[in-house]
Amino acid sequence: MRIIVVGSGYVGLVTGACFAESGVNVTCVDVDRDKIQRLRDGSIPIYEPGLESMVRSNIEKKRLSFSTDIKEGIDGSEVIFIAVGTPPGEDGSADLKHVLNVAAEIGRIITKHIVVVTKSTVPVGTSEKIRQAIQNELDKRNESIPFDMASNPEFLKEGAAIDDFLKPERIVIGIDNEKAREIMYRLYMPFVLNNHPILFMDIASAEITKYAANAMLATRISFINEIANLCDILGADINNVRKGIGSDSRIGSKFIYPGTGYGGSCFPKDVKAIIRTAKDNGYELNVIEAVEKANEYQKNVIFNKMTIFFNNNLKNKTIGVWGLSFKPKTDDIREASSIILIKKLLEAGAMVKAYDPAAISEAKKVLGNLIEYTSDPYEALLNVDAFALMTEWSEFHLPDFSKMAELMKGKVIFDGRNIYDPAQLRKMGFTYFGIGRR
Repeated sequence: MRIIVVGSGYVGLVTGACFAESGVNVTCVDVDRDKIQRLRDGSIPIYEPGLESMVRSNIEKKRLSFSTDIKEGIDGSEVIFIAVGTPPGEDGSADLKHVLNVAAEIGRIITKHIVVVTKSTVPVGTSEKIRQAIQNELDKRNESIPFDMASNPEFLKEGAAIDDFLKPERIVIGIDNEKAREIMYRLYMPFVLNNHPILFMDIASAEITKYAANAMLATRISFINEIANLCDILGADINNVRKGIGSDSRIGSKFIYPGTGYGGSCFPKDVKAIIRTAKDNGYELNVIEAVEKANEYQKNVIFNKMTIFFNNNLKNKTIGVWGLSFKPKTDDIREASSIILIKKLLEAGAMVKAYDPAAISEAKKVLGNLIEYTSDPYEALLNVDAFALMTEWSEFHLPDFSKMAELMKGKVIFDGRNIYDPAQLRKMGFTYFGIGRR
């Protein structure tokens, strides 16, 4: 089977590589010539565990190729995935410019039946807009070439995307006829053999499923963060509360870990987009709007604790920061709480020294030379007045606290992920601040 994946960013590249791994012949297309050349050389522009070796292996086996032109892969292809970016507009709506540009190009070049699949996260109704854009181009050509639409939203966690694709909890596919269903079922056959469920549904339901899933997960995060903040006020311990509610089978323990708010490329964008979609249709999503508001507050929680501790005077204070990416195992800093904290510290006159195992290059694109970047985590603690843990990379879980105490001028720790033991640190002479912990 042969397919095309348009867009070689995070979703497109993982999709293309994983389908190639399952035996499909894949052409990944992107307009960025430098990116395509790097990919042809086996160099991966994003940080994702396991992806580079998979790409190199499938290039060698000639199952995976890269191009800047959709025409190069169109012959013999049965499916074309649209996996280009849908960045949020100022009003929170998804920008469909790139998606519709790809649709128009498809309409200009197809010569036989093909299934056009939206892999990008798009609002309900986008597949119909894509269908119309393709048909418009066919009408200009005076051609009557059949094609079908499908929606196949991705459910990939950054840092675990390969496993999520190859061993999915579910595969959601929206279709509107049996021919598209048969082709998509055949494409995903290798995954069915491992008992991973394919959930076929109408296209509109598939389009909203991704937004609904991310909005629900974001709701759980914002809920537990608000309870943690209440624990701070009341003198309770959020870890005990979390265990107490997580043991309820109706609730469970996933996504009820307090922290500094959700970030990344999915939750913030998708929450905004589903709110915008509802408003465009005359409805207010009051609960989800409150989730977004709670998350914006939470991103400031460490800065607020620092401000109180330093008596509203952070000028000339030096703060060490561990973790720049929005979560571990990725270099993605989009909507990262660490970046918000650093910007606020700089505005308050503080100096910042930061370390991250993967995200320093991305952080430099946003922060430039406004802060000091270190190649070693302990170097970021030398002579600092306080230290903030913002991303729970595994190498941060068991640091040498004695060495930290020797390096730090002020033995103050702000634990934005609640991964350290407050009692242990206080015995060692540290002042400790977590989120919702006594």
